[in-house]
Amino acid sequence: MKATHLYVILVIFLVAGLIFVRNNTERVDAVTELDPFAQCLADAGAVFYGAFWCPHCQAQKALLKNSSKMPYVECSTADMRGQTPICIEKGIESYPTWIFADGSVGNGEQTLEQLAEKTGCALPEATS
Repeated sequence: MKATHLYVILVIFLVAGLIFVRNNTERVDAVTELDPFAQCLADAGAVFYGAFWCPHCQAQKALLKNSSKMPYVECSTADMRGQTPICIEKGIESYPTWIFADGSVGNGEQTLEQLAEKTGCALPEATS
C-alpha cells in the first residue's frame, strides 16, 4: 500500500473520531425540557434501576429525553452476566424498576404521569 493511501485512511479515521467525540459531547451537554422534571424525580427520592442492554430501560430513558438529571442506577455488570452490588442489595429482579421515597416499587416502564403522581413532580406543560 502506498504512503498516500495510508495518509488518506489516517485522515478519514481522524475526522470520524472527531465527529464521534463532538456528537457524544453534544448529547451529554444537551439540556432537555424534561431536565427540571428529572431533577425533581431525583430530589423526591425516586430511583430508576436498569441495565444498559434492556430495551425497556432504553425506552424509559428516551421517555425522559435521556436527561442527565435522571436518577438512574446501572445494575448490569459489563459482561451482562451479573448484577452490581447496589442492585443486589436493593433486591432488583427486573428492569426497569423504580423505587420511590416511600419504599414503593414500580416495575416496568412508568409513564411520565405515573412518575409525576408518585413523586408530586410537576410535568412540563408540553408533555402533560
